[in-house]
Amino acid sequence: MTLLIGCIADDFTGGTDVAAAFRRSGLRTALVFGPPDASLELPADCHVAVVALKSRSTPAEEAVADSLAAQRWLLDKGAAQIYFKYCSTFDSTARGNIGPVTDALMDTVPAAITLHCPASPPNGRTVYQGHLFVHDQLLSDSPLRHHPLNPMTDSCLPRLLSAQTRHPVALIDLPTVRHGVDAVRGAMVKHQRAGVRHVIADALTDDDLAVLGAAVHEFPVIAGAAGLAEGLGRAHPAAGAAVTEPQRAGRAAVLAGSCSARTLEQIAHFYAAGLPSLHLDVLAAASGRDVTGEALAWYDAQDPDLPVLVYASASPEELAAVQAQLGVTEAAAKVEELLGTIASHLVERGVRRLLVAGGETSGAVTTALGVRAVVVGAEADPGVPWTYASTKDDGLALMLKSGNFGAPDLFTRALHTDAEEAK
Repeated sequence: MTLLIGCIADDFTGGTDVAAAFRRSGLRTALVFGPPDASLELPADCHVAVVALKSRSTPAEEAVADSLAAQRWLLDKGAAQIYFKYCSTFDSTARGNIGPVTDALMDTVPAAITLHCPASPPNGRTVYQGHLFVHDQLLSDSPLRHHPLNPMTDSCLPRLLSAQTRHPVALIDLPTVRHGVDAVRGAMVKHQRAGVRHVIADALTDDDLAVLGAAVHEFPVIAGAAGLAEGLGRAHPAAGAAVTEPQRAGRAAVLAGSCSARTLEQIAHFYAAGLPSLHLDVLAAASGRDVTGEALAWYDAQDPDLPVLVYASASPEELAAVQAQLGVTEAAAKVEELLGTIASHLVERGVRRLLVAGGETSGAVTTALGVRAVVVGAEADPGVPWTYASTKDDGLALMLKSGNFGAPDLFTRALHTDAEEAK
């Protein structure tokens, strides 16, 4: 089978999100965690391969190097097109990494022009007049302006991207998109003739994204969030393929490291449902206390028929206090170390359904488990699918959730309901 699309995602939950979008469009999709090496084989019969990196918040030079390595591997596997997936909140800094990575990918192919659109309407992310909105707020007015790694204090995408690339940036506005595929293609041709390399597109609905995907489905490099990826996938003739769903069974656990408002809601909902919950003391762990051992002893005492939650997530005030004592980098590293280690012990103890909240946490967990590739299954919520470890024979099911994604009841619904069905 020809690999239609090779996708590079800048974090692990972003990889899960975009893989779900391609699968939703009817394309058989595999997800690879971390930079792939030459010996890594894809699961059979894939239309799309997504390589999930941890490049969103690394130095720009490192992000570019990792992305180019992933691109080479995907092209060697026969990918006819490269999709660069970044967050629907355009997480980046004044130096990158969206601009530098996109430019490097385009230079390699080469590609003269590309389209950008971070809109993800099911998750409340839309673009209008080049400005990114989170539900009814400008990005810069939303809670994401306080993002712990990449605070987003500007909503103007052309301005944000122009600071990250030496090439011209232009806009395709909503009226052009609403005039359809030919209008978008015409606008892209006009911009290319004017020397523009990066084009931001407005989009308010999935229908807008379908128009954009159809208009650029033959471009060698495209960049955006999962919504544009789904529009792109639906434009391919192979879209609509049957995708089988493995059975989910076995003990279940949630590991949460994200401090996003939505993850905190999900933790509160799980606790309010009377399900076993344990908060990890990150400062105590940093001081040398055996917090991992305490967590595992607590887990061993729980009812095996109930899902459990182990979390290091904290309110903005609590997070600030931890970061003040440990530093931002050290605090994040300690959380990743704790949850990655606990994940490996839980799987050794028989956990077979593992829900992980947070991009960095997901990276730490999959690395600790040695999971390199998964097949993407059905979604519990938009952008939050179950995935299945393709290199394991023990039926390990993983749900890797971006911190801001999922309904408030996701933890209880995704795991507790499955437990009831498995009885």
